[in-house]
Formats: sequence, structure tokens, C-alpha cells
Amino acid sequence: MKSAMDANEVAAYLKSHPEFFEHYADLLAQVLIPNPHGGNAISITERQLGTLRDRTKKLEAKLSELIRFGEENDAIAEKLQRLTVALIEADSLTAVLTAIYSSLGEDFAVPHVELRLWGLKAPAGEEEREEFAPLDDASFALANNLRKPYCGPGNGFESWLGDRVRSLALVPLFRGHEAIGVLALGSEETQRFYPGMETLFLARLGDMAAAALARTLE
Repeated sequence: MKSAMDANEVAAYLKSHPEFFEHYADLLAQVLIPNPHGGNAISITERQLGTLRDRTKKLEAKLSELIRFGEENDAIAEKLQRLTVALIEADSLTAVLTAIYSSLGEDFAVPHVELRLWGLKAPAGEEEREEFAPLDDASFALANNLRKPYCGPGNGFESWLGDRVRSLALVPLFRGHEAIGVLALGSEETQRFYPGMETLFLARLGDMAAAALARTLE
């Protein structure tokens, strides 16, 4: 005949009889269990309080992280709003490019910014602008086949952005479904643009830049 319950049976019994500690309330203070942080044994009540404190700390840390992300996103949205207004007001290719370069360089503090266009006709007298210079075959193939922003290592674009670039974002520019160019953002920090980072704002940046460029060139 079985004379004792094993641990699983004890746990199952307590779960199915929550009124147990109502009838034996003093037992909570009498039963001592190991302290998870070392030291003397503590009561079940003390252990529960410690667990609640630990959970509270984790929730507070998570809340602080969410608030920080929210503040960062608000700041980015405000910068994009200023760029949007500048692009709407721009009435020439030069004005559009000035708005893009100044916003990315000053507002977003991106040290290396380059733009290449291949699907739009350069205005008379603007054919020699750097933005219309052809890319090498490998870079063009990569940029022309992008469907969404790329973030990560240089992938050969160091020769274009400079050999100090350690991470970059490539933002494709579209007119409808046709690629018309690429906006490259380079950083000397390896984790400024990293694989897997959120690219929603980069995609919006590309949409705005492409629309403004197509408008002023057509």
C-alpha cells in the first residue's frame, strides 16, 4: 500500500484544493523553503513577495524600454515630417536633393549619403550630376533588384560610400513598380544599420524621395 504522496501528487492536490491554505493559513509562515538569492530559508509568503518584486522589476524595465522606443519613434516621425514639408515645397531637382541631403545629414546625423538615379531623364544641363552617374554592374544589379530597404554590411558599396563605412542602408526608389534609383546611407558604426532592424521609416523615406524626384524630373 502506498504510504506517501510524491511531489507531483502534492502539487496536484494543492491546485485542486485552493481552500487548503484558508484552513491552514498559519502553515504559510511555518513552512520554510530555500532562499533563491542565498542565505537563510524563508517562508512561502516571503518567497511569493520576492517573486512579485522580481516580476514588478521586469515589468518596469519593459515599460521603460517601450517608453524609450516610443520617444525615439516620435522623434523620427517629427524629422520625417520636416523632410516631407521640405520635399513638398521643393520645385526643382536641386531643391529636392538639398532637402534630402540636409535632412539625412543634419536631422538624422547620417555621415555618408549617396543617391543614384537611372530611371529618370536628367534635365538639360544636369546630365553630369553625380546622382546620374552609372553604378558598376554588381552594385546596379543589387540595387535594381531591391524590393524593400536593405540594412547590414557594406556588400561592396564601400567603394561608393567610402572604405570607412561599416554598415549601410540601401533604400530603393520606385515609380510604380519600376525601380528608378537607390538611396544609400552609410555609417562607420557596425550596428547603426544592422540586419533585422525595423525598416518602416526607411521605406517611407524612399517613397517620399522617389515621389519628389519623379515630380521635379518629369
